[in-house]
Amino acid sequence: MGDEVVAPKVDVTDFDAMAIAMREARPGAVYHLAALTHVGESWMAPAETFRVNAMGTLSVLEAARALDRSPRVLIVGSAEMYGGVRADELPLTETSPLRPATPYAVSKVAAEYLGVQAWLGYGIPVLRVRPFNHVGPGQSERFVVSSVARQIVAAERAGETVLRVGNLSARRDYTDVRDVVRAYRLLVERATPGEVYQVCSGVDLGVRDIAERMLTLTKRRMELQVDPKLVRPVDVPVLRGDPSKLESVTGWHPTIDLEATLADTLDWWRANIDTVAPS
Repeated sequence: MGDEVVAPKVDVTDFDAMAIAMREARPGAVYHLAALTHVGESWMAPAETFRVNAMGTLSVLEAARALDRSPRVLIVGSAEMYGGVRADELPLTETSPLRPATPYAVSKVAAEYLGVQAWLGYGIPVLRVRPFNHVGPGQSERFVVSSVARQIVAAERAGETVLRVGNLSARRDYTDVRDVVRAYRLLVERATPGEVYQVCSGVDLGVRDIAERMLTLTKRRMELQVDPKLVRPVDVPVLRGDPSKLESVTGWHPTIDLEATLADTLDWWRANIDTVAPS
């Protein structure tokens, strides 16, 4: 898009280092993506998850506030913030209640409300985003779609037939990461500071549906096997959002269909499995 992009290698929880990085870059916009993002792992490290995700956000906002002119700051939250929802509450909108059920979700609620305070208290032009699941080539295997893709590629090579998965019944709203990035860019350009926007497709699919679609893209016969170690203490049954607000403000619509996303993810692993160390 012609932007000059700066990505400083800095510990987001280091307030002094963050302030220096912000002064050196003097950005017109900040995309705050730094976080511990694995929902399952947050159960094992709740304090560290909160420290990085909440205090890291405060560090970014304080560094932005110290500049002569505050940049627009896009704070990336998560659909996990909505927690367990009933069928009659779907699709979720920006006004749906937040009922965080995981340590990760709590940390993201705290981070978002630090953004609210920064806007109301200091006038920092904060934009809040609640993306639903995004997937695509290059994603860490710690996430279910990429994990299944990597396992398929490894099984193709080794002649194996079993894929290990967690909860197959969980349903999520998936969007290609390339469409998500485009949404973020449009929001920074066109959205209203202080507002919150969902980034989603408006369609939910089960993990089993996703895995079975990927299995049609390989020539080997494979089966799914639930691994108890991959099942979380609490797993939100279904999340589906409504992208209407985002679409009305930016004109954004998803442009990459799920089949293309899954095929691209498999192809990425076929090209990179030898160079990416297991997570």
